[in-house]
Amino acid sequence: MTKRHTAAWMAVTAAALVAATGCGTESARTAVKAVGKADAAMAALARATDRTQQLGSAEVRMSTDFGTGTPVAMEGTYSWGDGYAFDVLMDTDTARMQAVNHARKTHVLFVDGVYYYDVDPFRSGPYQGKDWIKVDGSAVFGKKGAQALAGDNGSPSASMMGLKHAKDVSDLGTQTVDGHRTTHYRGVVDQDHMGRLKDAYGEGSPLSAATGATSITMDVWVGSDGLPVRLKQKMGTMTVTMDFERFGRSVAVKAPAASRTADLTEVIRNQQRRQG
Repeated sequence: MTKRHTAAWMAVTAAALVAATGCGTESARTAVKAVGKADAAMAALARATDRTQQLGSAEVRMSTDFGTGTPVAMEGTYSWGDGYAFDVLMDTDTARMQAVNHARKTHVLFVDGVYYYDVDPFRSGPYQGKDWIKVDGSAVFGKKGAQALAGDNGSPSASMMGLKHAKDVSDLGTQTVDGHRTTHYRGVVDQDHMGRLKDAYGEGSPLSAATGATSITMDVWVGSDGLPVRLKQKMGTMTVTMDFERFGRSVAVKAPAASRTADLTEVIRNQQRRQG
């Protein structure tokens, strides 16, 4: 297990996980004030956003396709009521994590802007015996991009808020998704309306350079209870789909003990410098 190979897999995997965050806004309160002037589609999305934000967490099945036709699959808990965090299981093979983990699924945590990956214990070297890899988001997405993707800007709730600043929002009619009768809405968020997420997705950002994204096309299927059933985001060559299983209160996600953690932040940061 070399540092070089580990860094390569980590960069790919971190991109897949963070990409799932969608587009947040600077101020949900400001957007809510405009609901009265919005059309029926925007009003419905505003209600769905408010309900999502109030609940604080969701069980989610997610896939991230970088345009290769082989999506990276993840499932688990996303929490946003007390700071953005998640606790998920990711398909090891499609995420190209086989070099560091022989299990079929890889346990991944996101806490306070840092990613943690449960891997096979290091057999030798300075990290001998450690079975978690730690990577600060700034190593992959830059300081501003990582800050934009963390906190309230990174959650599924923030993704919904982004629709309040979308252009050409349309009602595409009723559809059945995962056994739920839903209404399908679509809108496009351009760079001028990305808020702080422009640091992550805008021109010159690592994600924009990797995907060619200049805007985000967002599709959301809202159920009869006013909550999103599915959220799909298209950013250049990358497509992220999130299916919501159930919503609940905010949950606590804790980082693994430092004694079990190998911090590879600088390894990946150095690799990014060599590549960029």
